[in-house]
Amino acid sequence: MVRVAVIGAGLGGIAVAALLRRAGFTDVVVLERAPRIGGVWRDNRYPGCACDVPAPLYSYSFFPNPHWSRRFPPHHEILAYVRRCADELGVTPHVRLNTEVVAARWESGAWHLSTADGTEIVADVLVPAVGQLSRPVIPVLPGAATFAGRALHTTGWDDTIEVTGRRVAVIGTGASAIQLVPAIAGDAAHVTVFQRTAPWTLPKPDRRYGRVRRLLYRRVPGAMWPARAATLLLAWFATRAITGDRVARALVTGISAAQRRWQVRDPALRARVTPDIPLGCKRTLFTTAWLPALGRPDVDLVTEKIVGVEPAGVRTADGVLHEADLLVYGTGFAATEFVAPMRITGRGGVTLRETWRDGARAYLGMAVPDFPNMFLVYGPNTNTGTTSVVVFQEAQARYVVQAVRALAAGAGPLCVSPAVAATHDAELQRRLAGSVWTGCESWYLGPGGRVVTNWPGTGGEYVRRTARFDPADYSA
Repeated sequence: MVRVAVIGAGLGGIAVAALLRRAGFTDVVVLERAPRIGGVWRDNRYPGCACDVPAPLYSYSFFPNPHWSRRFPPHHEILAYVRRCADELGVTPHVRLNTEVVAARWESGAWHLSTADGTEIVADVLVPAVGQLSRPVIPVLPGAATFAGRALHTTGWDDTIEVTGRRVAVIGTGASAIQLVPAIAGDAAHVTVFQRTAPWTLPKPDRRYGRVRRLLYRRVPGAMWPARAATLLLAWFATRAITGDRVARALVTGISAAQRRWQVRDPALRARVTPDIPLGCKRTLFTTAWLPALGRPDVDLVTEKIVGVEPAGVRTADGVLHEADLLVYGTGFAATEFVAPMRITGRGGVTLRETWRDGARAYLGMAVPDFPNMFLVYGPNTNTGTTSVVVFQEAQARYVVQAVRALAAGAGPLCVSPAVAATHDAELQRRLAGSVWTGCESWYLGPGGRVVTNWPGTGGEYVRRTARFDPADYSA
């Protein structure tokens, strides 16, 4: 029996464990550092938190969810779906909560995992499924420690915080901020938003799913496939817009400009919310509430550079002190650090950190030379700004099942060939060279300016390329 250790009980880890069980592999343990299952949907629960991918695509194809209440479901529905998947697919009994893996080393033909409480777990296959969005980034600002109010990152939102009547400063204009600000505007006494770069936005075609639709989805599961296929088609078009198709890009940027003209009447504010970066430089955000919220009299958009934080608020380069009682960092995640701070040691004592000193890379985003029987989920170059990451995670889970099946059939330790991995990486970097991602947002980039997060093609291409595990790509 092949022993498999999965690190992380989010959507990626649950997919791997569920499909392994379905394939008959039951010696699986899922190690989760938190006290509950859920991944990013457990950690992110700020006001307004919701999915920015249409519901038909934000679910496993092998476990569709007929219970969504709307096209872009709120946080609590997604978290409920993740936990229902774990329960009904038989994964929950395999999960060890409050178990943080601090190190893993390949020794004597197996992986030896060390946990924070000193326990050692031995497995034949290691699947780090911690993703790219598990470690929040908080900028180092002079004087931040002196702030007299409460300061927190959106991913660590405290449900006991009372926003009503308070002055809130929000740093960042990414996916979290554009959901948070409209949700608290009107309740807070005042909201000040600090923007470094204006994001591209598109109207959010959200709508409630009526009782008849939900009944149809429950009774006829296949009824959800047309909506899923349509969303995949839109994702393909969006990818084309970002990767250089002039017609697609003109259409998308034109829709975005029309939204700004329609929703922002003040020319001065419209100028400040107009992006000065190429489409795709930052994640394009679906919203109908963000721009109107910025136009409220009790909301200010500040584009001056922050020079420091003081006890009473945030000071900008123009000398203005923006007073605040609550400081919220909507500043994203350390997406390029992947499995950090875990120390993973492969064959011959080489560490993953040393291997990736010039930038993270992995064959199909999963396999790294000198790290036998290790398969990353949501690893290097498997991020997507245009479709659902669940599509990638499910494809990776299916690939892992095939690899485990090969091991069960007697294959030796599976270690991707350095030549195969190098050829794959060279292809990706060639396709990424000169792309919109190479010069815009530092979170896409690793050492040396390599794009280490994003996949250069469509989700469909990735699914096709990972559909068949080829033992010829691996050696013992």
